[in-house]
Amino acid sequence: MKYICLKCGLKEEVTTKKAKCDCGGLWKLDWKAPKFDLSLVDRDTWSIFRYRAFMPLIGESWRQISLGEGMTPVIQFNEDVLLKMDYFMPTLSFKDRGAAALIAHCKSIGVDSVVQDSSGNAGNSVAAYCAKAGIDCEIFVPEGTSLKKIDMIKSHHAKVNVVPGTRDHCANICRSKIDECGNYYASHVYNPFFYEGTKTYIYEVYEQLHRIPSNIFIPLGNGTLFIGVIKALEELIESNLITKMPNIIAVQSEYCDPFAKAVVTGKMNPVEVIPKLTMAEGIAIGMPMRGEEILEYIYKYDIEIITAPENRIIEARKALSTKGIYCEHTTAATYAAYLKYCDLNGKTSDSLLPMCGAGLKSDH
Repeated sequence: MKYICLKCGLKEEVTTKKAKCDCGGLWKLDWKAPKFDLSLVDRDTWSIFRYRAFMPLIGESWRQISLGEGMTPVIQFNEDVLLKMDYFMPTLSFKDRGAAALIAHCKSIGVDSVVQDSSGNAGNSVAAYCAKAGIDCEIFVPEGTSLKKIDMIKSHHAKVNVVPGTRDHCANICRSKIDECGNYYASHVYNPFFYEGTKTYIYEVYEQLHRIPSNIFIPLGNGTLFIGVIKALEELIESNLITKMPNIIAVQSEYCDPFAKAVVTGKMNPVEVIPKLTMAEGIAIGMPMRGEEILEYIYKYDIEIITAPENRIIEARKALSTKGIYCEHTTAATYAAYLKYCDLNGKTSDSLLPMCGAGLKSDH
């Protein structure tokens, strides 16, 4: 197992502390999971690591890292919609899937200090798992990040830097520090081990339902859940457990839609946009670093993109909460986009939506 550069094809040991290739390209794992088989799932492990037979883990570090993440229920919200309750997690966000896998990797290669940038949830996750692992952690967040998310990060004894400006600017400031100081960049965007954690979202759905729903809605900002979902679905197809890719609908904010704009004109790179202030802060990424890779998936599988109408996010959040689902505004944006999709295309049954973050985290 090695890293391979998406840009120049150079291979590098996964024990490297380099965040990316010297040419500037991001890493992808040169590793192929064995065929997915439920008989290889460790049913005595109640976390994402029950699927470790299909994950590129080094050693047994995961045993020291896990906080019991994963195994979240799929519930029937109404006759057309299934919800995957991924805010039933240690830090109340789906990002725990990726952080558990990434920090297990960090522990296995002897990393003792990490730096990361986040709009809040990934920072919470990385801070929590670093605390469990005994790894020092510093998180950069953009101004406007929920104080509750910042308080959660601090509670894990991570250092927090609040950066003025946009989410993209925050990432640039964080990466500048890494270039200067050489810290390990525990990025949910750059590091491919993160996606090896988020792909368990689909493993769980298949194990729980013994099938994959016809329509899968996925919020799309940096693509942390999107890439993991596609990777896992490809594995299920290669394992002859499903015959084709389901209908995938990627959700962007109407105030920050670089992929939606790219698809309209058939571009191979996201259109550079300046995000407007949006309640869907978790997907307000104007310059997604894995944009070209994500667009390749979008074109390969004819993935639809729909933008969440800003003026329907609160309405969607209320519709969910009146049925017992109290989620973040970014998560509600996915449901708002689903309702818009139905307006445009008619009744859309057998649809799976992720409930990515708990509501208390975004009450600000």
